[in-house]
Amino acid sequence: MEKAKRKISIIGSTGSIGTQALEVIEKLQDEFEIVALAGGSNVDLLKIQVEKFKPKFVYASKPIFVDGVECVSSLEDICSNKANDIILVAVSGKIGLRPTLTAIENGIDIALANKETLVMAGDIVMNRAKAKGVNIIPVDSEHCAIHQCIKDISQVEKLIITASGGPFLHKTVDDMKAATVEQALAHPRWHMGKKITVDSATLMNKGLEIIEAHHLFGFDYDKIDVVVHPQSIVHSAIEYVDGSVIAQLGLPSMHIPIQYAITYPKRFEGIKSKSFSFADIARLDFEKPDFEKFPCVKLAYEAGRIGGTATVCLNAANEEAVFAFLDGKIKLFNIYEVTQEMLSRHNAIKNPSIDEIFETDEKVRNLTRDYISKLA
Repeated sequence: MEKAKRKISIIGSTGSIGTQALEVIEKLQDEFEIVALAGGSNVDLLKIQVEKFKPKFVYASKPIFVDGVECVSSLEDICSNKANDIILVAVSGKIGLRPTLTAIENGIDIALANKETLVMAGDIVMNRAKAKGVNIIPVDSEHCAIHQCIKDISQVEKLIITASGGPFLHKTVDDMKAATVEQALAHPRWHMGKKITVDSATLMNKGLEIIEAHHLFGFDYDKIDVVVHPQSIVHSAIEYVDGSVIAQLGLPSMHIPIQYAITYPKRFEGIKSKSFSFADIARLDFEKPDFEKFPCVKLAYEAGRIGGTATVCLNAANEEAVFAFLDGKIKLFNIYEVTQEMLSRHNAIKNPSIDEIFETDEKVRNLTRDYISKLA
């Protein structure tokens, strides 16, 4: 009798997380059957993926034709297909929110690699997942680490999220103010997309991860700490009520958390298995984050504590500011200044609907672009 394979779809298969997920699946091809792949503008790569992995369905920004594969009209079509056991949401931006909610409504487990889903609508997403009995397994290395460490969440006192410190860890504030795009994109540990790499340079990515952790694990912001760890070996930790600290370690490779998320609760030998050596790593360093140099972290705590659409505002303003920096319109340190200004102007809606969340997102983006245009 043939072994039943886990049926999976990947939303964002041509991006960094999506391509690495397919590498994991190729390694574990006896464990998975791909139901659908969805990509964006890189249609040539998507077509190669479809021809290689032979999903039943595909979504693309423009039609692609491969024998035996049906082209669907939306991401929601993929996420409403109950043939799926799990869906990897690996798109970046707000586009990931509605497909995630669609999958939840259809009782499909989610491997979540999209920050905006929880930053924008964490309360709604987690409440609906709980009501539907849907597992949301985090793909981010930090949240994946915490997920692996927790046995009994009622006994956990504190979450400890690690940060590499990015390319400016040992630079001055003046260095950051004069930073070029190329310097901001030169991350010492991780290879990621441009937007998240800039967020890592400002440490806003850690701020967004704090908000995500609050929703994923239900902890108050006062019980979520950040520590800088340049080696990126300890991916995060938890402290129990008795003072015991449990950490998850591993090489800085996204293959490991991706594989954990899509195979949970099982574990298999993977791409990076049997490659860890304490002796080779030799040392692990830790330090407190410098909030003068990285004020975006404090801003994220502020938005998180306000709640409601404050985190929508934070995310939208930051993203527009990052795009402006990448386009050469503002300096790196202006990202914080722009985002702080937008948050200070925002009147948060405490319990927004999904429509109000998207309306707030669009309004803040327009205000941010207008504000940036006057800075130039």
